[in-house]
Parts: sequence; structure tokens; C-alpha cells
Amino acid sequence: MTATVFAPDSAQTLVDLECSAARVAAVLAARGVRPGSRVLFKADNSAAWVTVFLGLAHAGASIVLVDHQDKADETTRIQQLTRAALSIVDDDSVPPRDGEIVYLYELLAAAAARPAPDLRGPLDLDTWRARPDGLIMWSSGSTGVPKGVVKTGARFLENLERNAEQIGHRPDDVLLPLLPFSHQYGLSMVMIAWLVRCSLVIAPYRRADRALRMAAQTGATVLDATPSTYRSIVNIVNRRPDPMADLRTVRLFCSGAAPLDAALVDRYVGMCGKPLLDSYGSTELGNVAFATEDNPVATGRPVRGMGVRIVDDEGVVLSADEIGEIEVDSPDLMEGYLDADGEIVPAARGWRRTGDFGKLDKDGNLFVIGRKLAVHRNGYTLYPELIEARVAGQAACSTKVIAVPDDRRGSSLVFFVEDESGADAAHWRERICAVLPAYEQPNRVVVLERLPLNRNGKPDRKALEKLAVTA
Repeated sequence: MTATVFAPDSAQTLVDLECSAARVAAVLAARGVRPGSRVLFKADNSAAWVTVFLGLAHAGASIVLVDHQDKADETTRIQQLTRAALSIVDDDSVPPRDGEIVYLYELLAAAAARPAPDLRGPLDLDTWRARPDGLIMWSSGSTGVPKGVVKTGARFLENLERNAEQIGHRPDDVLLPLLPFSHQYGLSMVMIAWLVRCSLVIAPYRRADRALRMAAQTGATVLDATPSTYRSIVNIVNRRPDPMADLRTVRLFCSGAAPLDAALVDRYVGMCGKPLLDSYGSTELGNVAFATEDNPVATGRPVRGMGVRIVDDEGVVLSADEIGEIEVDSPDLMEGYLDADGEIVPAARGWRRTGDFGKLDKDGNLFVIGRKLAVHRNGYTLYPELIEARVAGQAACSTKVIAVPDDRRGSSLVFFVEDESGADAAHWRERICAVLPAYEQPNRVVVLERLPLNRNGKPDRKALEKLAVTA
């Protein structure tokens, strides 16, 4: 089978897409982009996204990935911090306020006018591989403002090569990732398709019904999605006479980005005789552990070369089946974080605490228990206290954010606003949404004259959790 990139409005061979990417690289060079130039890239999933990402890598640029839903303030902060010489955005993304801007369609139109390159093999990414800051992504911001995570192209791709080896991706596969490409998991699947030379389906990842139709039309063989997306899929197909009609060609159902519950796995085993295969990783460490078709246990074993152990609060290594904090020694560790001047602060090599709790069984399978105060919603990991601080600082709003379990989204967010003036929920919703990206915005806003307090004088989270269910 010829490796093909399918999108809702196009289908092209991987080789043809690489030729377009080489043309994009030539246009970028003409605009002054040189090896090591930092270029901010902010766009939603599309075939054009894949083309431009590969074009940037072929040009040897330092690629600064930004979620297309981020607000102007955050995008401008990133542009200024990274000192990006150029920002590439699509029509649906808010550009930064500073620096040179080029829209995706402008770049592709200029590239189309270029002569076809003479490619005699896969696109050359060697210059990008060697860059210490080949890829800059963003932490979830659990301890404050999201940090710039700096990675070499080489370590990023080597991690994916071992990832693909463990999972068993093949040239005849058709990968269907229902994930944002600007984040670790989604980007991993795009680049695995490039490394393995297999087909890739770019489906509307927020519309499971449309994605299912594309799965059937393209013969998708490997599906990657978050648990909340898998809940949406099973709820859709179980209302049909033939639930497996669109999924009959899928051989691997892979999951990540949020905890996977046993009940959902059981539903897939019952529906198609195959489990959901869980995984574990992070932007800083790379993809760490994967359950596989022949070992569908928890998040499986670590990928080749990856060290994983469980320790107690004093750092003592625990025995099998004892719960503690997960530590990882990753050969694919980031170069470091960006400092306030946009320079790289080198990361210390060796064992690193993750802040996640879990255990290893006697066979070396990793069970991830969870992260304190982490909230998983629509494929994003969110931290309510960080959201509260941002709303307080930018919207002058005193609020507490409570997560309520939601089968479809993973979590719903209830924002409790303290307001003695009596302004209604619609007023506060407008102010809150003005400063938060869509994936952090409230499902409900509840206005209280005063927040309930515990005996220490702090907002009573337990009381708010009860109120979130009943209010």
C-alpha cells in the first residue's frame, strides 16, 4: 500500500506531501529562516499543518509549537520569550501581537509556485535532528506559567522509533490520531507515520461521528485517542445496528493523555474483543511505557532504554506492587526548560521525579494511579489552582474551580465565583472566557455571595465539591 495522508478534503501520497514540504522550506529560506531560526507555529490539525511542520524541520528551524486555541496574551508571551523571528498561523488562530506574521495559505500558495524538488528518499531532517532546540513545546503549567520544554529533534525521533517498535507499527498501517498535533501525543503519531512510512488520517478529532466515517473510508488500522473520546465513540456506535461497521479494520485501539478506567476497557473488549491499550509519558520525558497487543496490562512495560522505578517520599526504591511516586531515567529527556531570557537551562540527566503516583507489578508493567489535583478534560491535563490564579489576575474574579466527573469530557468544570454585588453568572462567564482558552473555560458558573470556608479560614473544597453536584 502506498503511504497516503488523508484529510477531510484531500488525499495525497506521503511522498507528494514531502515534496510540498520541501517547497515550503525553500519559501521559508527566502524569507530569511535559517537553521536554528525560531519559528512560532500555531494552527489547527490539517494536511497543511503536517506539510508546514515537515517543511520547518527540513529547513532546520527551531519549531515553537503553540496550541491554536491559546489566547493572544499567551501567544504573545511565547513569541517574546522565544524571540521567534516569524510566526505561522492559520485563519482560525489568534496571532501574537509582535513580530512578522505569515498565514498558512500564503505560505502554501508561495510554495506551490516553486519548482518540484528532486527527492530521492525521505525528507532530510538531519539539520533539525542536530539542533539543541529543534522543538519547543509547553508544559501543562502545574506549578505556574507553562514552561517552554526544549527538545532536540534527534531525541524526539529516537523516542518515537522505540515507541513504534514496541507497539508494532507497520508500513501497511493507517494511523488515525484523534488528538491535537501541537501536543506531545498527537505530534508523536504524525511523526511515527513519517518514520514508519505508513498512512495517516487527519480527521476532525472533536467530532467522533465524522472521524468514524473517515475510519471506515480509509481503512484505519490504529486508532489513538483520549479516554473521553473513546467514551464518545462507544456511545455513538452502540446506538447503531452494527457497532463495528466503521471500526472493523482497526487492529489497535491506543489510549493516552489521561487515566483509563477499567469499565471503559471492558466495554471495548465486549464490543470488539480488543482492549484499549494504555500508555504513559510526558512532554519532558517523551513516551515512556505502552501496553501492547500481546501485553495489554495497565500502561505496559517501559520502552527499550527507558528506566522506570517507584520510590517513597524519602527516595527509597519500592518493591513490586507497592504504590509510590514514579521516577524515570529517560535517554530522550528534554534538553531543558527556557529561562526568562529564552535561553536553555540544561536539565540534569538521571532519575527524575514525575509527581505521578503508581506501581510496577512483578512483570515490570507500570500502573499509573494519578497526579495530585490534576484534572483531565477533552485530552488536556488541567490544574484548577493555576486556572484560579489566572482568572484572579486577568479578570479580577475570585473563584474556585471544581472538577466534576463527566463520561464524555473526562471532567466538567464548575466555577464558583464569590461576588457580593450580585452580578449574574452570565456576566462572570463572559469575563472568565475572555482570559481563558476554550479547553479551560467553565461548563457552569455559580455565583455565591461568599465562598464556604473551612475551620482554617480557607475555601472549603469539600463543601464546594458537594455543591458542584447539587447546584
